[in-house]
Amino acid sequence: MELWTAFTVGALGSFHCIGMCGPIALALPLKNRDFSTRFFGTATYNLGRILTYALLGSAFGAIGQALGFIGTQQWISITIGVLILLSVLLPATFTKKLNPESFIAKGIGRVKSGMRGLFMSRSYKSLFLIGLLNGLLPCGLVYLALAGSVATGHAWSGAAYMALFGLGTFPIMLSISLLGNMIGVRVRNQIRRAMPVIIACIGVLFIVRGLNLGIPYLSPRVTPQRVIECCH
Repeated sequence: MELWTAFTVGALGSFHCIGMCGPIALALPLKNRDFSTRFFGTATYNLGRILTYALLGSAFGAIGQALGFIGTQQWISITIGVLILLSVLLPATFTKKLNPESFIAKGIGRVKSGMRGLFMSRSYKSLFLIGLLNGLLPCGLVYLALAGSVATGHAWSGAAYMALFGLGTFPIMLSISLLGNMIGVRVRNQIRRAMPVIIACIGVLFIVRGLNLGIPYLSPRVTPQRVIECCH
C-alpha cells in the first residue's frame, strides 16, 4: 500500500473522530488554560496517540511482510477492500455479530480505567499517556488503517503508514480540543451520514491498489518477491 494513502485515509475518515474520540479530546484537563498551553497540550496528547498507532502499524506490517514472502500482498489489499465494502453494505444487525470489540472487552476496560486516573492531572506527561492509551481503544477507522499497514508488507513501512494516518487525523482532533463544543450536533449528524460513503471510497482504493494496474501512486505494478530471494 502506497504510504500517501495513509494520510488520505486519516484525513477522509477523521470526521469520524468527532463522534468517537471527540469526547476524550473535549475532556482533556486543559480547560481554563491559555491558548498556547491548550495547543501544546493537545499536540502532546495526539503525539502519544500517533506513537501507539505507529507501534501497532509496525507489528501489523511485520505480519504483512511474512505473508508477502509467498506473493500474497496484492490479494491482501483486495481482500481488505472487499471486507470494507461488505461492512458498509451488510445490515448492521449482521456486522454487530462480527464486532471484534466483544473479544477484547476486558482489555478495553483496563485501558479506560488507566485513562480515568490520568484525567486528574494537568501535566504534559499525563496528556501524553492519555494519548498512548487512546490509541488502544477500539475504532473502526483505526482497524481500516491497520489493514493498510498489513498491505505495506514491511514493519517499518507499517509504522510509517500508521504514523501518517495519525497525522491525517491530527487537524480535526486539534480543532475539537481548541474549538470545544462549537461543532454542533447537526454537523456531527451530517458527518455520520457521510461516513459510509467515505468508508466505501477507502474500500475501493484498497481494491484498485491490489489489482496491480500499473497506475503510478494509485495502483503501481508490483512484482511479488520470491521465497528464495527473501531467504538469502
